[in-house]
Amino acid sequence: MADHRFPQDPPTTSDSETRGRQHGYDGRHRAARPDGLSVWATAQSTGPVQRKGRYVVESGKHPARMLPAIAAHAIHAYTKPGDLVLDPMCGIGTTLVEAIHAGRDAFGVEYESRWSDVADANIKHAQTGGATGRAAVIRGDATTILSLVPAVLTGQVALVVTSPPYGPTVHGLVQPGDDGVQKSDNTYNDGTDKGNLAYRDLTGLVDGFARILAGCQTLLRPGGVVAVTARPWRKNGQLVDLPSAVIGAGVRAGLTPVDRCVALLAAVRDDALIARPSFFQLQAVRKARTAGTPMHLIAHEDVLIFQKQSLASGADV
Repeated sequence: MADHRFPQDPPTTSDSETRGRQHGYDGRHRAARPDGLSVWATAQSTGPVQRKGRYVVESGKHPARMLPAIAAHAIHAYTKPGDLVLDPMCGIGTTLVEAIHAGRDAFGVEYESRWSDVADANIKHAQTGGATGRAAVIRGDATTILSLVPAVLTGQVALVVTSPPYGPTVHGLVQPGDDGVQKSDNTYNDGTDKGNLAYRDLTGLVDGFARILAGCQTLLRPGGVVAVTARPWRKNGQLVDLPSAVIGAGVRAGLTPVDRCVALLAAVRDDALIARPSFFQLQAVRKARTAGTPMHLIAHEDVLIFQKQSLASGADV
C-alpha cells in the first residue's frame, strides 16, 4: 500500500489491536448485535455526544453533519488498517477523522473553504489525540474530482463514504427566545455562491452526484466499495425519493449496487426505537397528524452500497 501513503506513514496495527479499538468505539456508540445485520445501530448517543472532544467546536455549525458512528461503521465493515478512504464531499471531515482513528489513510474534497478549514482542524485534532492514520483535504469542486486528485491515487481507494446534500436550506441550529425559535447555520454559505450541489434542483443534484461517483469509480481499486447515506425528504409536502435517485446515479457512474442497509438515527433501548427528531421535524409531524396525515418521525437513513467490478472478469472481488 506504499503508493498511496501520505508523508511520514503511521505504523501499522495488528488485527487484534484494530478489533479492540473498534469494540471500544462500538461500546460508546452502538448496541451489541450479531454480525451481518444490515441495520446499523449508529445513534445510541446523539450527534453532539459522538463529536464531543473528538471534533473541534466549529464543527457543530455545519448545516448537514454525518453521524460519526455511521462513517466509523462503514470504515470498519468495508476496509482494513492501512486502506485508503475517500469522501468527495467531506464537509467538516467526519469520514476522514473516523478513518484515521481506525488506522486508515484518507482524503477528501470540499467545495467551501470554511468547511475545508474546519476539516483540516479536525484532522490535526484527531492526530494530536492519537489517531495513527494520515489524511488531507483538497479544496475544490468534486464534480471535477479527477482534475483535483493526484493521478497516482487512481485505482488506490478502498472505500468511498459520502452523502449528497438535501437542498440549500436545512434545519440547522435552533435557539428559543422571546420572539420564538431562531434558526442559525441552516444554509450552505450565504446563498451567493450557487456552485454547491445543494443549490441545484433534484435533476441537477443527481446529475452532479453521478459525475462525482464516476470520478470515484476511477479512483476505486477493483472490488472497492462506495457507501452513500441518503433519505427521502419532503418539498412542499411531496416526498422526494433521493435514495432511488442515488441508486440511478451510481449505475450511471459504472458502479454495481450490491446492498441497501439502514443506519439508525434513533437509539435502540430495550428493543424499542427512541427517535431523535429535530425541533422542526417534530413540529411538522405533529401538524401533519393533526391534519389527518399519518406522517412519522425519521428514524433512519438508507446506506446504499455499490462496488467497482474487476476489470479482468467483470465480477466482484
